[in-house]
This record gives sequence, structure tokens and C-alpha cells, in this order.
Amino acid sequence: MASTGMAKSKGTFCITLSLQKSIIRHQKEKNKIFICFSNFAFESRRTIDHSSNSSVDPNCSRGSYIYRYSSHGLLASLRYNARMGSYGMAENIMVDSHVWVEDPEVAWIHGVVVDIKAHQATVKTNDDREVIANLSKLYIKDDEAPSEGVEDMTRLSYLHEPAVLENLATRYGLNEIYTYTGNILIAVNPFQGLPHLYDADVMEKYKEASFKELSPHVFAIGGIAYREMINEGRNKCILVSGESGSGKTETTKVLMRYLAYFGGHTAGEGRTVENQVLESNPVLEAFGNAKTVKNNNSSRFGKFVEIQFDDIGRISGAAIRTYLLERSRVCQVSDPERNYHCFYLLCAAPPEDVERFKLGDPKSFRYLNQSSCFELDGVNDAEEYLATRKAMDVVGISEQEQDAIFRVVAAILHLGNIEFCKGEDADSSSLKDEQSKFHLQMTSELLMCDSHSLEDALCKRIMVTPEEVIKRSLDPLGAAVSRDGLAKTIYSRLFDWLVNKINISIGQDSNSRRLIGVLDIYGFESFKANSFEQFCINYTNEKLQQHFNQHVFKMEQGEYEKEEIDWSYVEFVDNQEVVDLIEKKPGGIIALLDEACMLPKSTPETFSEKLYQTFRDHKRFIKPKLTRSDFTLVHYAGDVRYQSDQFLDKNKDYVVAEHQDMLNASKCSFVSGLFPPLPKESSKSKFSSIGARFKLQLQQLMETLNYTEPHYIRCVKPNNLLQPTVFDNANVLHQLRSGGVLEAIRVKCAGYPTNRTFIEFLNRFIILAPEILKGEYEADVACKWILEKKGLTGYQIGKSKVFLRAGQMAELDAHRTRVLGEAARMIQGKVRTRLTRERYVLMQRASVQIQANWRRNIAGNICRHMRREEAAIKIQKNLRRQVAKKEYGKTKSSAVALQSGVRTMVARHEFRFKLKSKAATVIQAYWRGYSAISDYKKLKKASLVYQNRLRGRIARKQLGQSNQADKKKETEHEREVELSNQVEEAVDMSCVLHSEPSDDAETGDEQYPKIFIRADSGLDKSFVMPSEQSGDEEIEHERQTKHSILTEDGTEKSIVLESEKPYNNFSVVSHITNPIRDTEVESLTAEVEMLKALLVVEKQRADISERKCAEARELGERRRKRLEETERRVYQLQDSLNRLLYSMSDQFSQLKSILRSPSMSSTMASVPVVRDDLADSSENSEASSSDSDFTFPAPSTSSADNSNLQVIVQDLSTTEAKGTENDKERGFEDYF
Repeated sequence: MASTGMAKSKGTFCITLSLQKSIIRHQKEKNKIFICFSNFAFESRRTIDHSSNSSVDPNCSRGSYIYRYSSHGLLASLRYNARMGSYGMAENIMVDSHVWVEDPEVAWIHGVVVDIKAHQATVKTNDDREVIANLSKLYIKDDEAPSEGVEDMTRLSYLHEPAVLENLATRYGLNEIYTYTGNILIAVNPFQGLPHLYDADVMEKYKEASFKELSPHVFAIGGIAYREMINEGRNKCILVSGESGSGKTETTKVLMRYLAYFGGHTAGEGRTVENQVLESNPVLEAFGNAKTVKNNNSSRFGKFVEIQFDDIGRISGAAIRTYLLERSRVCQVSDPERNYHCFYLLCAAPPEDVERFKLGDPKSFRYLNQSSCFELDGVNDAEEYLATRKAMDVVGISEQEQDAIFRVVAAILHLGNIEFCKGEDADSSSLKDEQSKFHLQMTSELLMCDSHSLEDALCKRIMVTPEEVIKRSLDPLGAAVSRDGLAKTIYSRLFDWLVNKINISIGQDSNSRRLIGVLDIYGFESFKANSFEQFCINYTNEKLQQHFNQHVFKMEQGEYEKEEIDWSYVEFVDNQEVVDLIEKKPGGIIALLDEACMLPKSTPETFSEKLYQTFRDHKRFIKPKLTRSDFTLVHYAGDVRYQSDQFLDKNKDYVVAEHQDMLNASKCSFVSGLFPPLPKESSKSKFSSIGARFKLQLQQLMETLNYTEPHYIRCVKPNNLLQPTVFDNANVLHQLRSGGVLEAIRVKCAGYPTNRTFIEFLNRFIILAPEILKGEYEADVACKWILEKKGLTGYQIGKSKVFLRAGQMAELDAHRTRVLGEAARMIQGKVRTRLTRERYVLMQRASVQIQANWRRNIAGNICRHMRREEAAIKIQKNLRRQVAKKEYGKTKSSAVALQSGVRTMVARHEFRFKLKSKAATVIQAYWRGYSAISDYKKLKKASLVYQNRLRGRIARKQLGQSNQADKKKETEHEREVELSNQVEEAVDMSCVLHSEPSDDAETGDEQYPKIFIRADSGLDKSFVMPSEQSGDEEIEHERQTKHSILTEDGTEKSIVLESEKPYNNFSVVSHITNPIRDTEVESLTAEVEMLKALLVVEKQRADISERKCAEARELGERRRKRLEETERRVYQLQDSLNRLLYSMSDQFSQLKSILRSPSMSSTMASVPVVRDDLADSSENSEASSSDSDFTFPAPSTSSADNSNLQVIVQDLSTTEAKGTENDKERGFEDYF
């Protein structure tokens, strides 16, 4: 046996390596045997049970192999480590390996490999799902990682995404919100108060401790920065970054409070510099912070606080620099976000301030009511207003200046409520209403400027040309843009004044040679819509990430130099391409943006097209499809798509001259001080832009960071719900990527990601080369022996550590796992053999003893059983007899009583039933008789009423028809007399030559008399006169007309002609005969004159015919409508009668059943009542009648078939007569 002893300072421990002689401890407990094979102590352990009945011995030490055997069979479980290579090395993954596999919901999920086929592995996750994934996408899980996580993630055996994520989640669940990654501190926002982490005792404890001596904390970062600054004279900077809501602002305040605790003055020294620095935070938060979707107190600007110290380490001065205030938030707020806090604080101010500034509910101001959120949970705006005023007092802002500040804030609110409408002139604007005029007046009063000047500055522009000065009016949209631009400019100048005032009040120590800078900067941002603000923020993060990569690489380089290993070939991850793409001059995006802003006709489309042409071959620039103004940049944290629609407007940094002049002329010195007069050279200076100014500020910041030594604090937001104890893996992983933490890991992995001290390496892998234990070797030689034996290359042996390349740790763990597996199988075989033999001997001895005892017990039991059986037989005989006798007596008495009661009950039931049946029969008889008589009377009465009304209606119709017939006869007689008179006149005035009867043999039409009229020319003219055959004399009279012919002698001859009618009852027949004349001239002349007369007659007849046709059509349309109304009423009547019939059907059926009885049949009449109404038989009616028969069952005497009385009511729906409309309506009223 060979053993090696090693010691380690500060927490010294001894490790004994023993493979030849292992300590086997047997512990018997009832029927279980525990065997503990002790190898050596590991730093951590994990148990893997291969049997469902396995158990763990609590007395076994770490890193031991545990077996359990029970009386039911051999059950063995082996605990071993499954450490393998990080970064998904497929050759080191085998069946039963514990791995991390990607999951769309939780980012990474733990599972066990159950099968491997080619390059695909089947993994069973811890939620009992099976996932098939490529081996290259699997990451080994460290089974020996401590259950409480590690404080420094560089100590993780596998430094990859899932390991980092699991370690952060584990510590967050234990309220350990701080974790190191080398010298980088990761702070996870707890979303709850943890006062025990920041009290004075904790400050004092970290003040005396060295770095990493205590658990990770923001105080440790502040402490090491302060001590190195004092002891080594090196300036320090602490960079706090993270996305909105991750806790940057709170971390910065805690850090500054700790630095003030380190370098603060003693109590009672008055208003100290550190107090002013700390109280500047509430002031800047009130005017620079706002509620966003992700954070209720989000900083909308970047801040760099430079704290200066004197030679003895006390704070002697400070300076605050701000970057890129979000000016657009003043005018545009998305729901459910809020505007800057100061607006809501002022609305919640004491009543005297609210009345002085004419303020009120925030919902009444346009710049605030764009969102539905006006209050924050757990925040009292009134108290915050007073606290802000108090902080202003501390930082040195006087009472008059405070009033002026809030007067300007109130003026901005009133300015936003000014609305415009179209003016009298084209493309002009004016105030919309009296409310707008009120807010304009209030704005001018608060800013102490002229209201007319303010209105002109908003609604007009002055254009200066070499020849003249032109004043141009703005349309309502342009005036609104001018108003919003003025509001943003005023607020931006106010914020800059506050920062400058704080710096002047605190003061800077020009003699200070020591400083610590604290940078609170916005993190990487990528939203659905990314504009100019996100472009500048991500540009800042690219610069800081470049500085971060250089710092991490420098730390790695220092570690390699300290261990004296070769690191010259290690590649450095750099993002210089993206930085050049943005800031390079003259071909960068910012330079092209400034160039586009200077061109008068530039648009977002032309700017984007310029970008497409310039960077079409750049691998970090992507042109999205189906867009004309978007572009995508490949940042270190991912691709971000920017919308350049507002890039040009947001990049322009200028103040409208009218606004500048108006506010400079303000009677308030504070307002005029915000807008000092511009120097004359400014008009001739070059173009100034927000992007160029921000780039210059960023360059100055990087210069400051470069001559200081940085410390990094990465703030992480665990969930978007802002709830404690909720850890969203996907959200945190995105922040780790965008925050550069994983980028730092990649930088570290580019060199030697895994390093172990010689002691740690030998403790873990000495089992791979047991022959080393037979001799005495140096630790570095032993480590090199193991690495060479397993064929590894590329590693480095330092002075005290072994540096391994990516994947080599996994390969060594795979070899170690196989060796441990073979040793475990050998030990299991030997132990199973011995335990089986011992168990067999014990079982044999026990079985012999059990058999002897069992036979003796059986004999005694048989004897006792025989005695008990004989006694039981006697007892049973007597007991059965007695029981049977008692049961018989009880049964007999019960049967007699039961029979008597049943007979009595049956008799009573029969008697009661008879009484009820008799009474029911009598009641039914009377009720049926009464019901039948009542129903019959009602039916008879209804029938008589209906018949009487129907007879009256028919009689009225017949009377109307007879009256109409008499009128027609009188009319026909008068027309006959008139016609005869006309004919006689015609005969007297002309010569009747001849008349021929015309008859129609085929159709049987009636003959018409033909009248011939001789004119002076001797031409015979004949006209057919219609006979009066139609029954409707009124219509026929309308269709006839009278024509007159004027002869040569002036005599008017009246002729009755038949007009053309639509029914073609008659047709005009004109027959002209031409007898032989003396001369043809006379004949032709007479014929021409006759034709002229006929033409005149035909024209008159045609006009009359058209007029009569139109009248006839109108009359027909009226009659058609009356006919439709008549039919509708008939249908309604029929429906009413049917409902009446259905409602009476039940009563009729009862009446029918009563009438069938012999008693009722004898009293009923034998003749059915039948009422038939006659139909209208008029031949002149225009609509045919329709008969509807309704049959009502009624009481009747029995006939040959069913002896039922049938009452038949026949409803006749007569056709429309030619009476007036009032007559017809009376007829329908009679119907009902």
C-alpha cells in the first residue's frame, strides 16, 4: 500500500489515497447489511441509484460507494460521478449519462441518456418526457456540484450556459442574490426587501475582509475598489449594467452608500459631499426616471458618477455626467407606461402649489393621459414630492430655484393641452377653442413671456432670405409638432440645468488624484420596434462589451503569466467590426445619418437606401426583405432590426429660432437662463446632431474607463412579472447573453477554461494511474503522468495548477467513470458471493430449529382440539333445542297478530274504496251533464251569432249588387239614346250608300253595324260601330270616344269611333271604296282630303287612347292592391277561425262523448243544423270567390254510423264587388 499526505492552508485537510487496502465496514441492522467502500474524500458528490429498492447509509463519507442487501434478494446501487466534457463532446456521452438538453419553455432541462443511435441520443427528462437530440447539442451535467451552488462560477467543472443558469437559480432560491464569475459580480434582483444584507454590521464586516474572503456581495466590489485605490494609487471604475428592471439604480445607490461609508466625514460636519452625492439620486430619479413595461422606476438616461477622494481616503468632491435622456417620452407615452415622475409629483403637491400652477388631476393633461396608468403601487406621490424638495435642499438648490423648476414643469403640462385647428388662410392654424386659449395664457404666465409671441412661435415660422424676411404660417399638424418640439427642448434644458447645478453645488476637487467612477448605464435592448434610442443604447453596449472583453482577456492573461504558461496562441474574441460599422468615419452609420440630416430632401427611405448600398457586403449588416426603411445589425448579443422612420428627426439637435428668442426674452431669469443667447459664430458652425454628440460623449467615457481599472456588476432581472422567488430561465439566459456574461465565458473558454490545483487534480484522477502510488513523485510530475497516459495534448502545467483545454476535463471524467465502473463490478461480485454463502448457512440452521419447534406445537394443538370438540358437541345439542323452542313460540304469536291486522286493514280499504267510488260516480255524472249542457249552449249561441252575421253580410252584398245593376241599366239606356241621336245626325248630314253585315263565322263574335258617310268628294267612308255586349258599361264607355270630321262646307260631322284598348275587344275597321268617276283628278283630290281628315281623326284618337290607357293602368293598379289587401284579410279570418276551432276541439270531444250516452241522445234533436251561404254569382265581378268550409262537431242524435250531431258552418269568401272601398271595408268588419 502506498499513501500520500497533502495539506492545504486555511481550512487544512488531509487526503489519504488508498486503493490496495480499502476499509470495509459491516453494519448489521435487523435483516439489512450496509457495506461502505471508502476511497477518498471528494469536494462534492451525487448519488445515482440503479435499483428501486436502494437506500443510502448516512454514516458513509463523501465520494463513497454504497451497497444495500435485504432478505428479499440482492439489491445493489452504485454511486459514481458522471462528469464529462462541456460543450457537448459526443464521444464522452454514453448511456445513463446526466446531461442538459434544450427546452423551449425552460431553456435547459436536466435528463438522462437512455439510448444512443449514431449521432442521435434519446434523453428522458426529469418531467418524464423523452426527447431526441443531437449529441453535439447536449451538455454534460455536473453530478458532484454542491446542492447550494458555488459562489464563483469559474469553479464549475463545466463552464457552459446550463451550468451557469442552474447555479444562479439554485442560489436565488436560497436568497443568495450575488454570485461571482471571476472578478465579475452578478446581482439577481430579488424584488423584495433584504435589509439584513445592507445594514451597518454587514458594512463593517466587509470593510475589514479581503476580496472573496466572504460570500459575494456588492460591498465586496466596492471594498476592493476602494482599498486598491488607496493602497496602490490606481483609479477605479465600477460598471453597473443590465436591462430595465434588473436593479441597476438600486445597486448603484447601495454601492455609493457603501463608498460614502468608507470615505465619509464624521457626523456633525454639516452638509457633506457624500450626503449631497447620495441625495442627488432622488432628484435625478424624479426628473429622469419613469415607469415602463418592465420597471416601475426605470432610468431613462445613462449616468456616470465620479467620486473624488483626498490623500487620506475621504470624499472630497464629485461630478455627475448624464447620457442620452429620452426626450420623446415628454410628449409620447405608451400604455401602460408613465411619463417622468416629476409631472405626477407636481399634480399631487400641496393644494396651494396646485392652485398656484392651475393644475389638477393628471388625467386632464394630454402629455399624461395617453396612458391609463397614473399611480404606482406602494408609492405616495404627495410624500415623494416633499422628499424631492427636501433632497433639492440638500444638494444646494434654493427655494426660489425650486419654485422656478416646478413652474417650468407645470408650463410643459399646460403647453401640451394647447390644440390647433385650421385658420382662415390656407395652410394656417389657430387656437382650437377657449380651453386652448386658457392653457396658452397659463403657459405664457408660468414662463413669464408674451402670450402673442408664444402663439406666433407655435403657429408661424420666419424664413430669412438675402432679399427679405418671410413669415410662413404652419398648418395644425405643423403647429402641433412645433408645440411638442418646444416641450421636449424645455424639459431637456431643465434636466441639463439640474445636473449642472448638482455638480456646482457638490463641487469638484481639482487636487484629487484618486477617484472611483460608478457607471449606471442602460443594458442591451431589442424590442419589436427599435428606433434611434435603441440604436444609441446598443452602440453604447457594443463599446462597453469591447472594453469588457479586453478586461476579461487581460485577467486571463495575468493568470497565465502568473502560472508561467504559454498563452501566445490564444485567440481573442473581438467585436470591432460592429463598432466600426456604427462609428467609423466617414463611412459609418452615424456619419451617413448626419450626412442625410444635412441634405434638405432626405427621407428615411433615401437614408436606408444609402445604407443598403454602402454595407451590402458587410457580414454584420443585413437588409430585411419586404421593407424600404428597416435594417438589421448583428450585435454580440443577437440580431436587432431597426426602423429608421424617425432616425432623421431624432438625430437633429437644434432649437427653433422663434422658440429661442421668445424664451430668452422671458422676464423669469431662470427660464431665460435655460435659453441663453446664441453666439454669432453658432450660425456659421457646422451641423450638430444627437448621434455625433452622443458619440463624442461615449468616446470621453471610454477614455475615462481606459485610464481606470474596471470592476463589473451585471444586474439580472429574474422574471418580467416583478415577483419574488420566480426564476424564469429563458429570460435570465437572454440577459446573460446580452449582458456579456456568456461572452466572458467564451473568452475564457478560448484559452484554458478548466484549471485545477495539483492537489485537486490528483484527488480526482489518481485512480487513472494507480502505479503512481507505488513510488514517490512530485505533484506536477504525477499530473503530467496521468495526462500523458490518457493521450491528452494541448494542456499546460503551471507552477501550481493544471490548465486544460475545452473538453479535456470531460474526457478525463469519462476514463474515470469507466475505471470506477469496472472496480465496482469486481467488488460487487466478491461481496455478493460471501453474503450469499453466509445467508445460506444461516437459513439452513434456522430451518432445522424451526421444524423441531413446529412439530412439537402441532402435537399439542391436536390434543387440545380433540377435547374441545367433544365438549362443544354436548353444548350445541342443548342450546339448539332451547333456541328452536323459543323461536317457534315467537313465530306463532307473531303470525296470529299479523293475520288479524291484515284482515282488518283489507276490510277497511275495501269499504273506503266503495264509498269513494260511489261518490265519484255521482260527481262525474253531474259534472259531465253540466259540462255537456254548458258546452252545447255556448256552441249553439256562437253558431247562431256567426250565421246571423254571415247572412247579414251576404244580404248587404246582394243589395249592393242589385243597386249597381239598376245604375248600369239606367246608364246603358242613356248611352243608347245618345248614340241613336248621334247616328241620326250623321245619317242626316251624309248619304248612306250601303251597309254590309260583317259576321265572324269562326269565332262566333257578335255583329257590328257599319255606318258609311259620304263626303262632298263622293268618297265612301265606313266606320264600324261597336254594339254594347259587355257587362261593365262603365269601362266600355271609357274606352269609346267621339270624333268629328270637318267637311268642306264647314259642317262638323260627329262620328263615334272605338279607341284602341289593351284587351283587344274591338278593332277599328276602315273600308274605303272607290267607284268609277268621271275624272281621275276629282277622285284623287277627294281621296287626299279624306285621308287628311282621317289622319286628324287618328291623331286625336291616339292621344285620347294614350290618356285612357294610363288611366286604366292606374285604376288596375289600385284594384290589384285592394285585391291583395282583401286576400290578406281573408287569410287572417281563416286563421282566426282555425284557432277558434282548435281551442273548442276538447269541449266538442267531451260533448260528443256525452251525446253518445242513451240519456242524452233521447233529448237531442235528430236533424243537423246546416247553414250554406250562397256565393256571389255576378258575371261582372273581377275576382273569383273561394269557399272555405269549417265543420264543428256538435251534440246530435245517433245516426246509422256514429250518432253524432254535426254542425256545419260554411264560410264563403266572396269576390270583390265593384262597390266603393268603404263598402268593402264594411264587409270585412262584418266578417269579424
